[in-house]
Amino acid sequence: MPASGWGVIQRVIPYLWPDGQGWVKRRVVIALAMLILSKLIAVATPFFYKAAVDALSGEDVSAAWMLGMGAVGLTVAYGMARLMNVGFQQLRDAFFARVGQRALRALALETFTHIHRLSMRYHITRKTGGLSRIIERGVKGVEFLLRFLLFSIGPLILELIMIAAILAVVFDIWYLVVVAVTIALYTWFTFAVTEWRVKIRKEMNDQDTDANQKAIDSLLNFETVKYFGAEEREASRYDVAMAGYEKAALKTSYSLAFLNFGQSVLITGGLVAVMVMAALGVERGDLTVGDFVMVNAYMIQITMPLNFLGTVYREIRQALVDMGEMFGLLEQPAEVNDAPNAKPLQVRGGAVELRDVQFGYDAARPILKGISLKADAGQTIAIVGSSGSGKSTIGRLLFRFYDVNDGALLIDDQDVREVTQTSLHDAIGVVPQDTVLFNDTIRYNIAYGRDGASFQDIEGAAKAAKIHDFILSLPEGYETQVGERGLKLSGGEKQRVGIARTILKNPPILLLDEATSALDTETEQDIQDALQEMGQGRTVLTIAHRLSTVAHADQIIVLEKGVIVERGTHDDLLAKQGRYADLWLRQQAEEEAA
Repeated sequence: MPASGWGVIQRVIPYLWPDGQGWVKRRVVIALAMLILSKLIAVATPFFYKAAVDALSGEDVSAAWMLGMGAVGLTVAYGMARLMNVGFQQLRDAFFARVGQRALRALALETFTHIHRLSMRYHITRKTGGLSRIIERGVKGVEFLLRFLLFSIGPLILELIMIAAILAVVFDIWYLVVVAVTIALYTWFTFAVTEWRVKIRKEMNDQDTDANQKAIDSLLNFETVKYFGAEEREASRYDVAMAGYEKAALKTSYSLAFLNFGQSVLITGGLVAVMVMAALGVERGDLTVGDFVMVNAYMIQITMPLNFLGTVYREIRQALVDMGEMFGLLEQPAEVNDAPNAKPLQVRGGAVELRDVQFGYDAARPILKGISLKADAGQTIAIVGSSGSGKSTIGRLLFRFYDVNDGALLIDDQDVREVTQTSLHDAIGVVPQDTVLFNDTIRYNIAYGRDGASFQDIEGAAKAAKIHDFILSLPEGYETQVGERGLKLSGGEKQRVGIARTILKNPPILLLDEATSALDTETEQDIQDALQEMGQGRTVLTIAHRLSTVAHADQIIVLEKGVIVERGTHDDLLAKQGRYADLWLRQQAEEEAA
């Protein structure tokens, strides 16, 4: 097994033997004890079979040392031994089930939590469909590894060692040699071919991930596909991905056939050789018919689990590959972390300040070039400018999706890098341009603003956002399902739900990131009124494209190519006849022409 595989196994072991979890360790020990008992009984069972055959054939020497039992008694003992073997295996599984499920749950939760800690930069460069597939396969891989590595490979090795010892002691060393050579050749062939097949399976997984991503991407953009009549184009794109998967899957099937046939040749050769040796021993009188039957029983006990070795090893290797990808996610460092001595943000009024902030998503392409501005507690500051000027970037830095490259961003004179992210996020409410809703009820989506909010609080927030009456007009009221990304609601309705959600959160600082630019004029005015009402008593940063929505702001900041070119009130900036006045006149002309 490659070193990377052992590394993954080492990562899993602490979940099976966790510190401070005595009940887990007890269950593991009991399960292992049941496993050993079942294997001891399995190895002893053929002796009862041999004794029964010898008793029936008149060679009752063996039956004598079996406590004097007759053929019927020995047959019953044989059946009881088989039953006890199965019983101990089931007890083993029952004791271990809770341990396995706990490990599975703990690892899945750790992965899910870590993914939410990763930076915005990571998430915008990853494909969501592919990411979910990696998590799904990784979690399934853990389950498979726990079940088969501990209860298939381990027991198989233990059983082979015991049977080999019996063959050498009870029969002849040459029986052990033949069996050992057969197992060695079988194992070498199985592992060699399976390693080759794992590479093919990895290719098949990649094609599966690609096809799944294309399917999810197309379904998420269902409307866009319809707008451009691209159904056939999307189907063709998906079919190309599935064709790659088909090709890899066929290679997997062909290589499996080769593996199975090769295994059969080796195992059958070993079985025939041992049985011929036993048959010759019976003919010479060295062995009894019962001995011949017992050798046959042991060979069947060996060959049956060995027949699954290739499948189990392949699946374990695949599970290790899948888990390796998942652990790769866990090893992905979070770009933004709390400082070691980070303290909760203490909001006294909600003043926001940028001091000579410089930032770029790429070091070679700076976005903000020394921005300095301050919004005093309770003030409304508007940030305007053309597309690409860096307006939305300021909002992302405020929420600390990224850290500034130079300078500082402060809230009530506290650097956001020195406070906990949780407290920072609690202090800021965001209403984005496109409010994204969960595929759940309106009630759930509004309640998302504050965990544990009462229904009265939810209704109060909906009334403040002026959407309560609309919700009551729906047949299912607050229990109405909004659909994927809220597609069952109009743009204005989604925005009002988003506003209600933010009102329920009740943050001291409000960030409006082009919250009305995607709406029609009438709806925009209604939403704008609700936003202004929500902003009362709060520090508000408004990032806007339409200047008419920010004319009331206490201060307007005009950005161009990452630099502040103008600042002042609406009237002051119009009087300057500068960049803001040009943008204002141009937008007024566009609205009149429309």
